[in-house]
Amino acid sequence: MSARSAAVLGVMMSLCLSGAALAETFKYAVIANGEKVGHLIADVTGRTTSVDYAVVNNGRGPKARETIETDSAGMPVRWTIAGESLFGSPVQEHYTWTAGQAEWSSQADAGKTAAAKPMLYIGNDVSPWMLGVYVKALLKTPDRTLAVLPSGRMRLDEVRKISVGQGKTAVRLTVYELSGIDLSPDYVLVDDKGDLFATGGLIREGYEGQVPVLQTLYREISQQRAEQAQAKLAHRFAGPVRIRNVRIYDPVSMTVGGLSTVVIYRDRITSIGPDEGAGAAPAGETVIDGQGGTLLPGLHDMHSHTSLSSNLFNLAAGVTATRDQGNDNDQLLAMIDGLAAGRLAGPRIVRNGFLEGRSPYSARNGFIADSLDDALKDVRWYADHGYWQIKLYNSFNPDWVAPVAAEARRLGMGVTGHVPAFSSPDRVIGDGYNDIAHINQLMLGWILDPKEDTRTPLRLTGMARGKDLDLNAPRVQRTVALMKEKGVALDTTAMILERLMLSRSGEVQAGDKPYLDHVPIAYQRYRKRSFVTIKTPQDDADYQGGFKKVLETLKLLDDNGVQLLPGTDDGTGFSNHRELELYVMAGIPAGKALRLSTLDAERYFKRDSELGSIQRGKLADLILVDGDPVADISNIRKVRMTMVGGVAYYPAEIYEHLAIRPFAPPPPVTAPR
Repeated sequence: MSARSAAVLGVMMSLCLSGAALAETFKYAVIANGEKVGHLIADVTGRTTSVDYAVVNNGRGPKARETIETDSAGMPVRWTIAGESLFGSPVQEHYTWTAGQAEWSSQADAGKTAAAKPMLYIGNDVSPWMLGVYVKALLKTPDRTLAVLPSGRMRLDEVRKISVGQGKTAVRLTVYELSGIDLSPDYVLVDDKGDLFATGGLIREGYEGQVPVLQTLYREISQQRAEQAQAKLAHRFAGPVRIRNVRIYDPVSMTVGGLSTVVIYRDRITSIGPDEGAGAAPAGETVIDGQGGTLLPGLHDMHSHTSLSSNLFNLAAGVTATRDQGNDNDQLLAMIDGLAAGRLAGPRIVRNGFLEGRSPYSARNGFIADSLDDALKDVRWYADHGYWQIKLYNSFNPDWVAPVAAEARRLGMGVTGHVPAFSSPDRVIGDGYNDIAHINQLMLGWILDPKEDTRTPLRLTGMARGKDLDLNAPRVQRTVALMKEKGVALDTTAMILERLMLSRSGEVQAGDKPYLDHVPIAYQRYRKRSFVTIKTPQDDADYQGGFKKVLETLKLLDDNGVQLLPGTDDGTGFSNHRELELYVMAGIPAGKALRLSTLDAERYFKRDSELGSIQRGKLADLILVDGDPVADISNIRKVRMTMVGGVAYYPAEIYEHLAIRPFAPPPPVTAPR
């Protein structure tokens, strides 16, 4: 070694020993449906990390700049985040630990607590880099668990070891499951040095080609977990099941009757009669005591994006059927196979094929068509794979709607979706839509200038202008009359509009109050974020007035005989209950709201001869609720049992499995004698 080299080496060693370190940069790509939609760059210098994170997908996406400072053990002692959330509302968040005290402030909350040593802070608007930070901290604990701030406990479990890439680019990885703080666990991959390699759609730059491999891995892990959950939570019965002491909701009369007994054998309802009391059941029968509760047909979510975790949440909420409005096609088909084979727990799924057009604002779901010929080929693919409808999205060319709808009809499918940008509700109805997705997609046609671009967050923020909408205006009445004439329905998702338009930093919305303190801390804080920008009292009043007009529009449509399809665009199950509560707030009677979510939904699917009401010979898709939801729609939140095809699930058991405090106990069950 030359004298000069030795001197350089000595300087480097001296710097390291003195606490300084060379900078290291980690670069990641964010991938959605095979396309890059964002980046994350983390510059690490000594104990300080600077993160630049940005995503643009479907015309929206979070953006964050973070600075993280750690102590000598690698535990964060200062964490600042600045940027904007999913729909562009400003973010300013910080966490600081100084000797004896931790303090934080975010969109959701602010607080401080005594802390003898640094504690792990669960960020509210942080980038995926946080998951790597959490993993590193947990790996240094004896049992791989940690109490976290503001509250709760995080757990890390090793799932498996894998290797990706080949030759010099091969990387050995460990897959960890990170759980305890949100509704679903995260899967985080780290390399041999303990540095973040991938999580979800984020992957280290240069390895983008490995995304399909990792997606398969995630599916395998999630599938295994879901199959284990099904084996644990599903209750099957060898003989008849006698459900006693229940009041049956009849969606035809929209009323709840007197005490009755319902008998189910395998997947069918075999008899219904007056309640016979608590005498001995015939030999070989299981008896379930409804304790005076209400037995209803299962609820429907007419706007879902199905996942393995949402399946469990929906069952816990009493949802026995969903309409999937866009998904990873391979993943959805595999899930339906698992449900059909009885390996997975979940509602019945009606699948719709997602079809988007190419633009800088494209959503990465299903297929993105670059030409009309491509779109028609995609329609045929969906028909060949048994899809029920085609769902069109914001960037779809308005001139392609009519030929795509004609091809869908030729192949026995319907058409639903957003109103594509620069089109109108009246035009898509004329071009062949069977229903419109989201009440805002309908109302924006009455509110915005036709030249305004709804591929952007304007499709949300523009709803504030709705406060001034005159529902008696000719343009409104013309559309309503056209919907009635053509039999076009509306997939409402009113609760998602409430959740976005009325979100305010640090506040819990009315729709979230009944359940929020039952769920893990990260989701509690997520629901206290603002998704809209409120700069003045007038901004607040505009959004409040705009949402009031949403409820008035629901009532207008129902009064005019337009079929409403209760949907959520959310996967928690809790949101389905809120959708029905909003119908009632709009002035629709509770009995009618329940009919829309049960029998009328099955009539729309043309399956009402088999499902949608509790009648002899129909499939046993039903729920047991504590109390009478016709008298008080909020009783629909008290689901004690959900049955799909005669297989019973008890929400209390599902919620305990999901680390959520249950809401109602299971009914008493007596085994056969």
